[in-house]
Amino acid sequence: MDISVGLPTTVPGVDGPSLTGFARRAEAHGFAGLGVLDRLVYDNYEPLIALAAAAAVTERIRLTTSILIASYRPSATLLAKQLATIDHISGGRLSVGLAAGGREDDYLAAGTTYHDRGRRLDAIVAELRAVWADEGRVPGIGPTPPKGAPRLLFGGHSPAAMRRAAAHGDGWIAGGGSVTAYADLVRQSLQAWADAGREGRPHLVSLCYVSLGPDGAARAGDYLRHYYSYVGPKAEYLARGVIADGGRLRDAVAGYAEAGCDELILFPCVPEPAQVDLLAEAVPR
Repeated sequence: MDISVGLPTTVPGVDGPSLTGFARRAEAHGFAGLGVLDRLVYDNYEPLIALAAAAAVTERIRLTTSILIASYRPSATLLAKQLATIDHISGGRLSVGLAAGGREDDYLAAGTTYHDRGRRLDAIVAELRAVWADEGRVPGIGPTPPKGAPRLLFGGHSPAAMRRAAAHGDGWIAGGGSVTAYADLVRQSLQAWADAGREGRPHLVSLCYVSLGPDGAARAGDYLRHYYSYVGPKAEYLARGVIADGGRLRDAVAGYAEAGCDELILFPCVPEPAQVDLLAEAVPR
């Protein structure tokens, strides 16, 4: 199982040097990839711009939108160009995780409709693939992804999300939660894949919130309760589930691997790049 690191784009106190410091240290320590979260109505960095910054200061490490709330974006064609640009700048290191999202205020702020976000996502995916293959409504939109269309992953825990991943994607990505819950979701994803008549197996990814070091649990709790305040009691569940010591992190990594996870993205709850050093010490690769 590959171990990746999330960029702290949604964490209070992040700044440009912290962001690029995370990216540089993650690559130096041999982590497999970098991930980003997406919110519009929040005091966070825009994920595609953040990934472009990470691409500029790295050479090897993969880049993943984990996930991008594509449906609130008004233009699928512009999004295709933005993603292809990151992929081109990075030399083909981009994987695109997409989901419909669950925050209506993001859609209101973007001037797009919320109730049909699932259908919009399906249409957006078709347009992304068409533009990348130079088969869009208007030809000649580049740059061309250097290694073909980026890998597409779909997020979401609903049956509809599982079916979407099986019908249109290369894999499925889970949000933060417990290892036990993930194992059951993996079974659902594999069943949806088989029901769709797909060969092989999907690329399976999960997120995991971590906060090592002094006051790690307390700092993570404050951040996650605020970030997930819109989901009510689940915010407290996520805050209490954060991994704040190395032994528990190693146990979690082993559990995700046993559940069938192909890539685990460790998302930090603090902005200091030294967090990457602590993660590398706790989880040797």
